[in-house]
Amino acid sequence: MHRRMGLYAIIFLLSVLLSGCGTKQARTVTFADTGWDSVKFHNAVASLIAEKAYDLKPETMNGSTPIMQAALVRGDVDVHMELWTDNVASYEADKAAGGIVDLGINFDDNRQGFYVPRYVIEGDPARNIAPMAPDLRTVADLERYAGLFADEEEPSKGRIYGAIPGWSIDEVMFRKVRHYGLDRKYRYFRPGSEATLNTAFMTAYEKGLPIVGYNWEPTWLSGKLDLVLLEEPPYEKGAFEKGQTAAPSVPVKVVANRRFPEREPEFTAFLEKYHTSSALTAKALAYMADQKASYEETARWFLKTHADLLDQWLPEERARRVRQAL
Repeated sequence: MHRRMGLYAIIFLLSVLLSGCGTKQARTVTFADTGWDSVKFHNAVASLIAEKAYDLKPETMNGSTPIMQAALVRGDVDVHMELWTDNVASYEADKAAGGIVDLGINFDDNRQGFYVPRYVIEGDPARNIAPMAPDLRTVADLERYAGLFADEEEPSKGRIYGAIPGWSIDEVMFRKVRHYGLDRKYRYFRPGSEATLNTAFMTAYEKGLPIVGYNWEPTWLSGKLDLVLLEEPPYEKGAFEKGQTAAPSVPVKVVANRRFPEREPEFTAFLEKYHTSSALTAKALAYMADQKASYEETARWFLKTHADLLDQWLPEERARRVRQAL
């Protein structure tokens, strides 16, 4: 009896060992999720390709930009699909120390500043809207149009919607208003939140009303609405901080932990070719908002709509696998 039980035990152990040898552990890739819509969208696109083309198991880790940067250096996070390099104080030092590696630029045509709807300048015959400020081109030109952008609470002045309180750009935009002398005729109105700012633009746009205020690209709003960025002198660092020039375009990069390219060289080759644009990103976010789609659904729509990107990013067989999955 004891011999039989011993034999059963040996057989059981062998079966466990053999089954373990036959199980292939899934290789994972962990993406940084810093909370805003565009990085979540790019994570969804890269995750779909990781899973369908490279048999990787995609995961995400959530946290603020500084926390995700530290996680990237440690290796808790493998890839950041949308690192706004100018906003990360330790970026250059982390790269020089060998903690992270640049894989390429996701997009670098992003913009920010004071915007107006295009119909304010050009009108919109389809909506029976006549031009309201046909000579409006620059931020300085706003001085002539304070009456057009009248403030509801202080009608003797115009209203310029500012940036979100607490954002570093808010102080720059406030200085800009003062630099151009607009504070004499306008009230710099801080909207309090991104949602409030978006609502102000959407409400005015749907009614065909004039509005001027801070915004940036890419967002679902910039993808959905036809907005015009008012011109300023070209960017110059010291002058920009004083509110005297246009904002710079920030290189938004795909960055990895230094060990990741060795671990997943083929997937890294895809990431090195991953390149989009502010406009493409904004259109995807606008689709998501209009259709109330998830990030994953938006990623599928995006790759179907821009199928040529798969050929730019992937070898033929890998691209075919993604198309089949779509």
